[in-house]
Amino acid sequence: MPGSDELYPPAQYGWGWMLLAIGILLLLVAAAWLVILLTRPRRAVAVAEPQTPLPATADVLSQLRTEYLDRIQQIETDYRERRLTPRNANLELSRVVRTFVNEYSGLEAPVLALDDLKARGVHPALIDAMGRHYYPSIFRQGPSIDPVAGAEAARTVVRTWH
Repeated sequence: MPGSDELYPPAQYGWGWMLLAIGILLLLVAAAWLVILLTRPRRAVAVAEPQTPLPATADVLSQLRTEYLDRIQQIETDYRERRLTPRNANLELSRVVRTFVNEYSGLEAPVLALDDLKARGVHPALIDAMGRHYYPSIFRQGPSIDPVAGAEAARTVVRTWH
C-alpha cells in the first residue's frame, strides 16, 4: 500500500560485488608493488675484470716528484723568458711546493702559515724555502728575491721531502 509506514530492510548486495571490491584492492596492491619494483635503483652487476697490479708506492712518489720538478722548471723558464715577474714567480713556486707537500704527505701546507708549519715541525727545507725566498718576495715591500734561487730551494724541498 502506498501510504503504509512499514520499514523495508536495507538492500543486500550479492557476493559478486564483494569479490569485485577485494579484486580491485588486490589489483591496487599489485600495481603499487610493481611500481616500486620497476623504479628502485638497479644493483650493479660485478663483472670480474682482470686484476692489474697497482703501481708500487715508490713508483707513485717518484712520478709525483718528477711531475713537480717539471712544474718548478716551467716556472723558472717562464721567469727567465720574462713571462712572470719575480714576485709572481716566487708566488707560483710557493704554491707548487705547498701543493707538492700536500699531495705527498697529506699535510695541509697550502693553507698553513709559516708559523704553523714551524709549529708542526715540517722538514727544514720547506721552512727555509718559505722563510728565505717566498715570504720575503710575496709580503715584503721592495725588490723580490731572485726566483732562480727560489726554484732551487723548491727543487730541494721536492727532492728531500720524506
